[in-house]
Amino acid sequence: MAAFACRRAEPLPSYGVVPDFTLIDQTGTPFQGSSLNGKIWVADFVFTNCPGPCPRMSSLMHQIQTATASLPAVKLISFTVDPSRDTPSVLLAYANRFHAEAGRWFFLTGEAKDLNRLSKDAFHLSETSADSTKLDHSTRFVLIDRHAQIRGYYGISDPGSTARLIEDIRSLAKDPS
Repeated sequence: MAAFACRRAEPLPSYGVVPDFTLIDQTGTPFQGSSLNGKIWVADFVFTNCPGPCPRMSSLMHQIQTATASLPAVKLISFTVDPSRDTPSVLLAYANRFHAEAGRWFFLTGEAKDLNRLSKDAFHLSETSADSTKLDHSTRFVLIDRHAQIRGYYGISDPGSTARLIEDIRSLAKDPS
């Protein structure tokens, strides 16, 4: 039994690299994806007038923010899938509704084609084409490590997935590489 306790956990898989991007945050400030280099971060795709899973996802993201409060270098990124409605001021009100910590949890908007490209090609979450204006998003969180490597997907309907995500964040935080 003691030998099992000392065995190192399997490393998290790698599902690809998130490329650099430039969008606008909830304060209207340009946000460069490269500002996340060296940081562990969690991403999701939501929209503020979503009648379905988005409020639940944002509540869970708030739980993640709270659970990782002792790890201030962990960032949370919520991308909108409805940039025509989700202006910076709308995103700021939504961020306030979910008690997003300034400087840790960012809500990003930009051109629909750029957001769709990120969702489909970078995060592998959507079937929406980059030139589509269709509202389409996943109900999964994505964990990204310090090197922009995607390390895990966590569905909100999977029992225990938020706890696993928090555990995986802590595991990555202990690994200095």
